[in-house]
Amino acid sequence: MYKLIAIDIDDTLINDDKEVTPATQHALEEAVAEGVVVTLATGRAFASAQAIARQTGLNVPIITYQGALVKNLLDEQVLYERYLPVEAARKLYEYCLKHDLHLQTYIDDKLYAREENQKIIDYTALNKTKYYIEPDFAKLIELPTPKMLIIDEPDYLDEITPVLRELLGDQAHVTKSKPNFLEIMHHEGTKGHALKFLAGHFGFELSQTIAIGDSWNDHEMLEAAGLGVAMANSIPALKEIADYVTLSNNEDGVKHVIDKFVLKREV
Repeated sequence: MYKLIAIDIDDTLINDDKEVTPATQHALEEAVAEGVVVTLATGRAFASAQAIARQTGLNVPIITYQGALVKNLLDEQVLYERYLPVEAARKLYEYCLKHDLHLQTYIDDKLYAREENQKIIDYTALNKTKYYIEPDFAKLIELPTPKMLIIDEPDYLDEITPVLRELLGDQAHVTKSKPNFLEIMHHEGTKGHALKFLAGHFGFELSQTIAIGDSWNDHEMLEAAGLGVAMANSIPALKEIADYVTLSNNEDGVKHVIDKFVLKREV
């Protein structure tokens, strides 16, 4: 029997209108009523994910910053935290300066950029996040951060990803959350590491967990979970490694998983 469900937010839990539908909300509530721990696993900052979790009535620790931070919803106690090593942050910053790349960082759950441009405006409009401009960006590099993010064209990000992986070595985890978002965390800042931590925290076996996602940054948790589920709208590579492919985020795909594997209903 499954005891823990970790659900990605964007393009997974929420539909294209950025909403949790009433049907999916009801399924979440039914799963919780059955004693299942339902949590979120997202690349979003804690404050952004917290708002959605509260809307859906969840009150458990949630996985944020791709897995670099696991924090209680109610008392905001930090359970698991992995900061990007400062040496790696410096190397990344210098590379972005040299190649004129847009780089963002998060300090104390606040989003910072070196200058205001359309990339930061569009990004924050997408997830309703406030942002701060800090021209002296170098001083922020010395501060603890769970995640840094580069925004650019998908093909160009694909081109520089192996370069950055070689530059940063085993200090960092580099992944794409969306085609034009390249995210850099501590090497243990993955949704897979965080899922393993949460399963242990609650005393569950990994075989008792379900992970649901749509993008490549979800692959570690799908591989770690007892049941790894890809959305119908997932990237092809994620579907290939998934144990099951559910309906799309616009067709209550999360509800379908809960009905089939938790509530054991005919679907």
